[in-house]
Amino acid sequence: MNAALKIESLHKSFKTGFIPKKKTILKGISLSVNAGEIFGYLGPNGAGKTTTIKCILGLIFPDEGFIEVLGYPFLSLKAKEKLGFLPENPYFYDYLSASEFLDFYARLFGIKRTERQTKTRNLLRLVGLEKAAHIPLRKFSRGMLQRIGFSQALINDPDIVLLDEPLSGLDPIGRKEIRDIIVRLKEEGKTVFLSSHILQDIEMICDRVAILVEGEIINQGKITELISEKILFTEIIVSGIKPDDLAVLGGNVSTQGDRTLLKIHDEDRVESIFKLIQSSGGKIHSLIPRTQTLEDIFVGMVKKT
Repeated sequence: MNAALKIESLHKSFKTGFIPKKKTILKGISLSVNAGEIFGYLGPNGAGKTTTIKCILGLIFPDEGFIEVLGYPFLSLKAKEKLGFLPENPYFYDYLSASEFLDFYARLFGIKRTERQTKTRNLLRLVGLEKAAHIPLRKFSRGMLQRIGFSQALINDPDIVLLDEPLSGLDPIGRKEIRDIIVRLKEEGKTVFLSSHILQDIEMICDRVAILVEGEIINQGKITELISEKILFTEIIVSGIKPDDLAVLGGNVSTQGDRTLLKIHDEDRVESIFKLIQSSGGKIHSLIPRTQTLEDIFVGMVKKT
């Protein structure tokens, strides 16, 4: 499969402090993003995620290493015209309206007037801001600014979209809508490089991920390969039985209202406990095996370093 983005042995350091001391941020990053996939880039704060993205964009220059975008050197105009970018903390001229803002960015790409107007309408509709087209950005909420920033990243119809924490500041509905847009971009054949700390969203939409800790990639691959299907414990929600009676069955017990949550860590005991609850006159509302999540993988790897 063709690589849309290739990074090999990327190093980057900065000098910080009153008496400048060299601080290494990236320590030989290597990864490859396939064309048409959603690639998740994970890591705790300060791991080097944003630094990596800035190197790809040419906003800062790596000390060592190789970056290629769609087969072009990353600093070439051919590469840059194929990229779209949403920064983690977008800052825009807030006296422009939403439509004026998108029109301005379309002009930077040399898009003609008629096409600019069509693109602006379509992108505002895509991110749910059609009714806010003539509202100045200074009146936008944090979530609305994130949406308009996302539409700006798509104004040039890029082949690769770099998104740095695109879901931050959004409510659950807004997060779902943006996730749906990201999936739609993949369906259109675009490549999405997504940095996020919201691991549930990453797990839902990404094809592959890389986990970055202290400037080094400690694991990468398909989510299905990273996550074990081993059952960690089974959750059973029950009513009609006293919590004290459930406690003797083993596992952790918590109660809310007339329902009790029972966690069984011994998988071999689940079936016998199931039958015992039924024979005791209890009602089972749900029985859910809990397997390993991306969050479990991520937290475990970070703690090991």
